[in-house]
This record gives sequence, structure tokens and C-alpha cells, in this order.
Amino acid sequence: MKTNTPKPSASIALALALALALASTGTTQAQACLDKRQIQEAVSSGEILSLDAVLARAGVDPNAEILNVQVCDEGGALVYVIGVLSPDGQAQNLTLDAQ
Repeated sequence: MKTNTPKPSASIALALALALALASTGTTQAQACLDKRQIQEAVSSGEILSLDAVLARAGVDPNAEILNVQVCDEGGALVYVIGVLSPDGQAQNLTLDAQ
């Protein structure tokens, strides 16, 4: 009898999405974060670097999938909090200086 068990990659992706959602929830409650409009204004005004510039500066693989992005105040400094899925399937949350 053939069963329709999820492929390992689908199970990993589901677990990853859940883990990142839980991690993001804790982040937004502990830090003051900007909304999308505020992020765009901060990039336009030069207050913070663009996401692409920050990722390149940190050496993040350009083929990595960006799962979520926040800009938050961490101890008086703005940081990007980014959920990243690398091409090899490794997920991580990065906190990178936005300035």
C-alpha cells in the first residue's frame, strides 16, 4: 500500500516556517520595529542601508531565499532581522547592522 507521506524537503520547509514565525514573534515583542513605509523612508533618506547592501556586506549567498525582513531598534541602533534559507536548505535568522 502506497502512502502519501510528505517529502523530507516539504517537512523541513514547514518546520522552518513555523520556527521562523515563532522567532519573529518574540523579536517584535522585545524590540521596537519599523513598518514597511518607515523602512522605505529610512532607506530613501540614507538613515539605513538597503537590504541588498546589508546582505552583500555580510557575505550572504545571493542565491539564498529571504523569508522575512524586519528593521528593529536594538539598544539604540537599527538592525535588520532577516530570516534566510540557504540553497542547501539551512535556515537561520540573521541580525545585521542596518547603518
